[in-house]
Amino acid sequence: MMVHMEVSWLRVLLDNTSSYLSLSSMEDFHSNPAHKYYTRGEDISKLLMPVLENLVDSDAAPSELLNNGFEELAQYVDELTDQFRSWQPLSTRIFYVLRIESLASKLRESSLEVFQLLKHCEQHLPADLFSPSFEECIELVKLVAREETSYTIDQVLKDQKEGVGPTLEVLLKIAKSVGLRSNQEILIESVVLSNMKETAELTDDDSKVEYLDGLVSLTTRMHNYLTDIKQAQLRCPVRVPPDFRCSLSLELMTDPVIVASGQTYERVFIQKWIDMGLLVCPITRQALSHTNLTPNFIVRAFIASWCETHNVYPPDPLELIQSSQPFPLLVELGSGDDLLDDSLNSERASSLDAEELRQVYSRSASAPGIVSEVFSKKKRRTTAADTSVALTRSNIPWKFPEERHWHHPGIVPATIREAGSSSNDDTEVKKLIEDLKNSSLDTQREAAAQIRILSRNSTDNRIVIAGCGAIPSLVSLLYSTDERIQADSVTCLLNLSINNNNKSLIAESGAIEPLIHVLKTGYLEEAKANAAATLFSLSVIEEYKTDIGNAGAIEPLVDLLGNGSLSGKKDAATALFNLSIHHENKTKVIEAGAVRYLVELMDPAFGMVEKAVVVLSNLATVREGKIAIGEEGGIPVLVEVVELGSARGKENATAALLQLCTHSPKLCNAVIREGVIPPLVALTKSGTARGKEKAQSLLKYFKAHRQGNQRRS
Repeated sequence: MMVHMEVSWLRVLLDNTSSYLSLSSMEDFHSNPAHKYYTRGEDISKLLMPVLENLVDSDAAPSELLNNGFEELAQYVDELTDQFRSWQPLSTRIFYVLRIESLASKLRESSLEVFQLLKHCEQHLPADLFSPSFEECIELVKLVAREETSYTIDQVLKDQKEGVGPTLEVLLKIAKSVGLRSNQEILIESVVLSNMKETAELTDDDSKVEYLDGLVSLTTRMHNYLTDIKQAQLRCPVRVPPDFRCSLSLELMTDPVIVASGQTYERVFIQKWIDMGLLVCPITRQALSHTNLTPNFIVRAFIASWCETHNVYPPDPLELIQSSQPFPLLVELGSGDDLLDDSLNSERASSLDAEELRQVYSRSASAPGIVSEVFSKKKRRTTAADTSVALTRSNIPWKFPEERHWHHPGIVPATIREAGSSSNDDTEVKKLIEDLKNSSLDTQREAAAQIRILSRNSTDNRIVIAGCGAIPSLVSLLYSTDERIQADSVTCLLNLSINNNNKSLIAESGAIEPLIHVLKTGYLEEAKANAAATLFSLSVIEEYKTDIGNAGAIEPLVDLLGNGSLSGKKDAATALFNLSIHHENKTKVIEAGAVRYLVELMDPAFGMVEKAVVVLSNLATVREGKIAIGEEGGIPVLVEVVELGSARGKENATAALLQLCTHSPKLCNAVIREGVIPPLVALTKSGTARGKEKAQSLLKYFKAHRQGNQRRS
């Protein structure tokens, strides 16, 4: 029913929706690679705006349940707006579009819930205020398109693991969906993904390396496909030698030059590439040690001779580079069917057979949590990119598994050699699995340690180990009374869970409760920490958030957060954040006493300020969390982070304070008394885009709050 109360989140939602709709006025916004998702949100926003405006103008205020719905929806609108504003042309389009797609899906579902709640309250509202009816709004929201790109990419990666490469139609669909409209954009995407892959390699992040390697191969395949189509468009009597064409322009070169990597390009095109700040070779993707361009006289002479022999006249590169497009759009991917028909008529494309299509990636790919956090789909447990929102949110200070400590130093005994760590021999693995079942503790201990080594650095090994049936045996050993067996078994499961297909195998084998057992009673601190990390790894699949929360994991995770080792505290914080994304788990986390520990961990001495503040920011979205943060002394430390924290920490602390202030005038007064206004003003000038916006919103709220107090006085 409707009750009279302060309409806070209704106004916030109205403001956020208005800000979202203003995105369309941004310069060149139509070129945003995720623009189609904006139009979906725009359709929903235009349904919401008149309803929200009429509610604000009416005397009726939302019930607490409806206000919570407004709160959740306001956050999704805000996050989606932040994401659209954060786009940078030299960023990865694939990750960006998938983050947007995930948020757009949540916006759609949340708006459906709000309209359904409004429908239930309809009898308490003036009948003439709302047109169309809430029922009509519900039906219209249902017509808004659902996500599609993540599913396509998931299927490509899954099929590849089964030995089937993407078809030409799928390549076109992915390129179009993520806004890769030109050869330049495809090469930039490949460079960005390669840089991310190198970073992952430095941290021994195998799962992320695999996934990025697959995406790099996919973009390389797109580039090669465009090259084939360009060859067909040249309509030469013979095939143009590949070495005579610039990999950037896809045209015959007239002024070939050599860059530091040894590759040859058309001068004006590679100069344009370098001028954009891309100091890497477009094809080899290695860093250029210098930007000198050396004329390649030999290739130039060969091209001139070839053109004379075949009566071919190369285009003027200056005319291409000066075209009206930001970079010559050599092959337009907007008309997939026509493009496909043309390509199939070309000499090269007609020779593409099924075997070639299976050679798309150089290695098998499985999605890491850094991406899959964005793209979870509830019933697709075994697809390559299923994880939770923890990665899609711009306010998260860690990225799974970028900063995950999958393998704690010292866990594997130094006496065990790693000569077999790359083995894929099924017989060897099956023998080790049989040894896990042996009644001898020494045999079990040696087998668990060897499987741990095998699973540590090899994706292929993780697939083989799980395929041979090791998971049930490892799960049963979580109850072992031998501390080394228990620790190695839980770490094996953690390593295996890096592979996304293995996550569901581990969860469905009944591992959740035994992992919680290790959390509660583990003999070694490393075993508890790795149990927490494994639960986090499983929780990236949406439905397991509920299962893990219902199984009783939250209390021991909170205990580990407060009383564990430093690595255990970090693993517990990460797991609790991911679990608390599921709304019903937030209250459990708060009731278990997490807020007090999180406030304590905001002491810089722990090195966990960013992790703690982002979890607090998440818990502050519910009423119980706001109250607990106020009672546990969270306000002073949040204000301190706004003043002295990192850019991301300031952003998240400000977001948390905004939640507190809009909840309660008492908390608002407490925040102001802590001296937050000067650092907020500074943040509006030097913070992240999201930090600036949150700071401006909070300052604006303070002004309204002060004016309200003056009127009451």
